[in-house]
Amino acid sequence: MNIDLLKHKTRTLAELNQLALKTYQKVRETNVAGDFFQDVKPFADRVKALCDEWLPLAVQWVEETHPKHLHSIQLKNASENIQMVSVRAYYPETSLKKFNSHIQSVDFVLNRLLEVLDQAEEL
Repeated sequence: MNIDLLKHKTRTLAELNQLALKTYQKVRETNVAGDFFQDVKPFADRVKALCDEWLPLAVQWVEETHPKHLHSIQLKNASENIQMVSVRAYYPETSLKKFNSHIQSVDFVLNRLLEVLDQAEEL
């Protein structure tokens, strides 16, 4: 398994998660929804494509190494959550509390995965 590739994809997902948060904050300030075909779909497609590459790698690594406090179901949920926020970030009527909760959840799982990947490389 190529740990560097998994780390790169995980970091990219974390960056996209933060980009979704920044987009949502801007959309809430301006109260102007993003254009579906110009803004929403390209970003959501980019996130989905990356999730489709990342998830099998991440699940395989977790199932092979069994790191503490990280399970494949968390990875699947993080993938679903980031795909959801990639769309909802462009709509000001999206619930702030739910949106932030999903962002934090994705951040937690991705950061935890990066931590255990770094620890695995040190061994």
